[in-house]
Amino acid sequence: MNEQQHLDTLSDIKRIMERSTRFMSLSGLGGICAGISALAGAWFAQRILADYKASTGRNGYDVVAGGAGSPAMELFAKLMLVAGLVLVAALAAGFYFTWRKARRQGLPVWDASARKVFVNLAIPLFSGGLFIAGLLYNGLTGLVAPACLVFYGLALVNASKYTITDIRYLGLAEIALGILGLFNPYNGLFFWALGFGVLHIIYGTLMWWRYERLPAER
Repeated sequence: MNEQQHLDTLSDIKRIMERSTRFMSLSGLGGICAGISALAGAWFAQRILADYKASTGRNGYDVVAGGAGSPAMELFAKLMLVAGLVLVAALAAGFYFTWRKARRQGLPVWDASARKVFVNLAIPLFSGGLFIAGLLYNGLTGLVAPACLVFYGLALVNASKYTITDIRYLGLAEIALGILGLFNPYNGLFFWALGFGVLHIIYGTLMWWRYERLPAER
């Protein structure tokens, strides 16, 4: 056995060990679709806010923050509907492309490593959801988008121990963007679109190029 054969054998052993401890089926295409969904949602949300201001002369952020009366509830309901549709579309695309990649690799979609990823994502996301609910309850709507980014980033960093390590960098970028958004509360939709839209598309494209278009060499 020559030196190249030894290196190939070691690479195969490394890949087998990683597959047994890490969930390697995350798809870059899922990230791209999530980013596109987020940008579409941000566009619709911006249109809703712009139309409301054009018809009433009032800033939508201020109206939702006030939290009283049917105009605020109606506007809030429209924005939550958009957010819900974006979440459903992103989750559906992520699941589909992950399932497709796992099937092509001959790997299970739901195993011990997938459960570890899910748990480590769920803890920060669930905590963030409660935190954001508290912000909404107290009328602090300008902090919702930055909080979404920060807690989502923390979830990605936390889960990166059990899947493709590259998502750690996406998580750190989301956290940094969320912190910047805290100092620009009236530009929350812009930061939300940048974090969940643009960064996801960039990350998804890089992951597709590295792990799906070309053979993975880890």
